[in-house]
Order: sequence, then C-alpha cells, then structure tokens
Amino acid sequence: MTRLKAQIIKELLCLLRDPKSRVILIVPPLMQLLIFSYAATLEVSNVDMVLLNQDSGRWAHEVIAQVSSSSFIGSIETVADPEELRKAIDEREAVIALHFQPDFSRNLLADKPAAIQILLDGRRANSAQIALSYMNTIISRINEEIQPAITTVMPKAVVRNWFNPNLTYQWFIVPALVGTLAMTSSLIVCALSIARERELGTFDQLLVSPAKPLEIIIGKMVPALIVGSGLGCVMIAAGVFIFSIPFTGSLSLVLISLVTFILSVVGIGLMISSICTTQQQAILGTFSIIVPLILLSGFATPVENMPKVLQLVAEANPLKHFLIIVQGSFLKGLSAE
Repeated sequence: MTRLKAQIIKELLCLLRDPKSRVILIVPPLMQLLIFSYAATLEVSNVDMVLLNQDSGRWAHEVIAQVSSSSFIGSIETVADPEELRKAIDEREAVIALHFQPDFSRNLLADKPAAIQILLDGRRANSAQIALSYMNTIISRINEEIQPAITTVMPKAVVRNWFNPNLTYQWFIVPALVGTLAMTSSLIVCALSIARERELGTFDQLLVSPAKPLEIIIGKMVPALIVGSGLGCVMIAAGVFIFSIPFTGSLSLVLISLVTFILSVVGIGLMISSICTTQQQAILGTFSIIVPLILLSGFATPVENMPKVLQLVAEANPLKHFLIIVQGSFLKGLSAE
C-alpha cells in the first residue's frame, strides 16, 4: 500500500503541481458545459423567411400575421416575383419561403382546394424540417378557424410531453454533456500518463523500481479516475443548481455509475497510452477515439436510427450506457431496477 500510495501521489503531483495545468484541467470542461448547453441545440429560432404574396384576400394576410408573430421567425423579407424568391433560397438568405397564389383566399371562401407553396433550403435539412413542422402547426390552427361550422366531431390529438413538459432542450443536453466532458478529461489524463513517462525517459526506471506492474497500472488509473469523477460530480451539481434541471432519480445510482463509467474510460486511456511513445501521439490517439465514442453514444442521433452493425458496435460503448443512466436519473426517476 505504501508503494501504491506513492505512485498515486506522484501522478497527482504531475497533474496538479503546475498552476496552469490545474486551470486547464478544471476550467475548460466547466466552460464547455456552460457554452455547449446553449450552442449544441436542435431548437430552431430566428429563422429568416422570404415571402411572395400575390393574394390580396383576408386569409393570406391572416397566415402571414400568425407566421410573423411566431417565435421561431427572425426576419421576413418580401419579394415581388418568383425569381427573387428562388434567388433568396439559392444565396442562403432564407431557410424557408412562402408563396401565395393570387386565388388563395378566393378558393378558400369557395370551398375549393387552396395551396400554399413552401420552399425549404435542403442544405440545412434539420432546420428546414423543424421550421416546416412549425408552419404546419400554424396552418392547421388557421384551418380550424376557417371551418368552425363542421358538425361532425373530428378526432383531435392531445399531446403531453412526459418527463420534459416544456421540451426544454437543456434538460436533455446538459446530462449528456456530463458524460461526454467527463469522459474527454479522464481519457486525456490517462492517455498522457504512460506516454509522458516514455517521452521523459522515466518509464524504464519505473519498471525496475520495487513497484509491481499491477501497482503501476493502478497508480496510473486512480488520478484519472479522481479527476473524471470529480468533474462529473461538479457538472451534475451545475445541472441541478445552475440550469435548474430536476433531479428525480437516485443519487447513489448516478455516482456508482459515474465511477464505473470513468473506470471503463480509464481502461481505454491506458490502452492508448501503452501504444503511444510520445504525448503528441497520445493526444492524437485520444481524439481519434473520442469522436466515434460520442457519435455512437446517442448524444446527437438516436442509436436506434443507426444500421444494425453500428448498433452492435455501440453496445460496447460505455458512454452510450452512461447517458441512458444519467438522463434517466435526471428526468424520469430511473431506479437501479
């Protein structure tokens, strides 16, 4: 235990003795949590729209008024002909374009089919599809105003969003960032440990010391485990107290899962460190592993939407399983059972 304690203290001193290293180790993950929680969002707002209205009737103006008052619309530019409409989309001046034909309101009053042409910028597919969903909601609401005299009881869907009633995106992204940022920090710390010893020429001295190989491995693992677990706990607290995300699950389950998750990440870091001979190689190897781990975790896209082969590969990803636990513990009261 004395040799093991000395190994752990030595590794912690290598990480924390330099004030700049301490700042780099702690401050950037917390700053990334605050920045990415607002930047990494799929919500669509401040959408630029271009409008061509060739109808002077009431209902075209009604649609335009409701669209203009919507929170997702940033600015509306009015054009005079279809060529300007096409040019605005081609030059990325707008994500969505509306075109009202001259007989739009007249066809509605005559109970004839009346269409609104909606043009979307397919280069920004996600924003365009979400904006289209907002537009369909507005048009459906106007349809109900136009046809109030329907006597037949029509089925109506009542939507209730469980676990996240207001669809606040931070409630989803912040717990996911807890796992992602804690994994990144602990992976880099552990991957640099053995590579630093080799680069400085002290690894051979370590091998001929009285310390056993298992003690050396544990001595390299524990500091990264402490750093990753500590950052994870701080970010979980930030999610509760700064972002006001309700924590409804078991704190002990999250802490045990966090330590287990960081331990598995430390194992990956040791593998990278054992292959690399310099710290530069270790950093490059770390980032080559981090990107697939994040993409296959369900952080950005659901794992269920991936091909079957990638779904099987994702099962070996520790980040995927931790995100399920931490998001479930925050929002749905996930228990160990």
